[in-house]
Amino acid sequence: MTYVLVTGGAGYIGSHTCKQLASAGYTPVTFDNLSRGHRDLVKWGPLEEGELSDSSRLQEVFSKYKFEAVLHFAAFAYVGESMTEPQLYLDNNVHNGTILLDACRINGVRSIVVSSTCAVYGQPDILPISEDTETAPINIYGYSKLMLESAVQSYCSCYGMNAISLRYFNACGADPSLETGEDHDPEPHLIPRALMASAGRLPHLDVFGADFETPDGTCIRDYIHVSDLARAHVNALQRLLNLDNTHGNHEKFNLGSAKGYSVREIIDAASKVVGKEPVIKYQDRREGDPGELIADAALAREILGFKPEYTDLEEILQTAWAWMEKRSVERT
Repeated sequence: MTYVLVTGGAGYIGSHTCKQLASAGYTPVTFDNLSRGHRDLVKWGPLEEGELSDSSRLQEVFSKYKFEAVLHFAAFAYVGESMTEPQLYLDNNVHNGTILLDACRINGVRSIVVSSTCAVYGQPDILPISEDTETAPINIYGYSKLMLESAVQSYCSCYGMNAISLRYFNACGADPSLETGEDHDPEPHLIPRALMASAGRLPHLDVFGADFETPDGTCIRDYIHVSDLARAHVNALQRLLNLDNTHGNHEKFNLGSAKGYSVREIIDAASKVVGKEPVIKYQDRREGDPGELIADAALAREILGFKPEYTDLEEILQTAWAWMEKRSVERT
């Protein structure tokens, strides 16, 4: 068996990636504390419970399996939370990330795929955003991910590790087979909240900011289906494992659809999928929210063979809604 360690594999993007890894012939070993993940979403390989901060527990897992590579998803990823609890993000996303890197060094694991984010760019002056765009985060989440990328670079330079940091834009949707999907409590993300509000499962939908310099005043984001993201992680892993004679290489790739949708457009699409209009309450902008983020993913397309299969917004929302309906039935 070809074992790969997947930190945060019980979470949203991690669990989708585990499914794609298994389809590609790998055995994903999930390492997760289940604080924000779900035991029942670990379906394609073993689950090892533990904290990334616990280097002894991490060493036990590395000793138990002979890992060919690591895919690192175990991080906190909420912009608003990062601005009110910065220490939480610096501890988990940066400090714990370096503990994982050192475990890789000690155990001779040279290949690591890192979950990063477009938040490292902040609010760029030029769109779409390429990998050459200056990194200038405007929220703690983005800072923490950029600091992790710097730590990865240090380990690559000093210890000959090879890494790929995937800077993805807004993950959305769910596995079309409904074996896994998005499940947060509380749910912070726009698409599931818009669906929930349209279905009357939320009393209203908060929209943060209607005065951005965009056509309808609401902020614009680039949405990428989570299954497409998962496939890109497998492609990145395969690239790393083929770098037999390369040492100290760290590449960064944007993952996005290269198309932006406003908050208002997302709400309209959710209303069509559910068949009802939500109640909307407009609030002030949130600190750390850029007005517009759209990816230039040409480099990932060229090097990783990344090409999104899900390009229709309504179809993407239909997968998210089908998963939410399934999850709701399971819990009744």
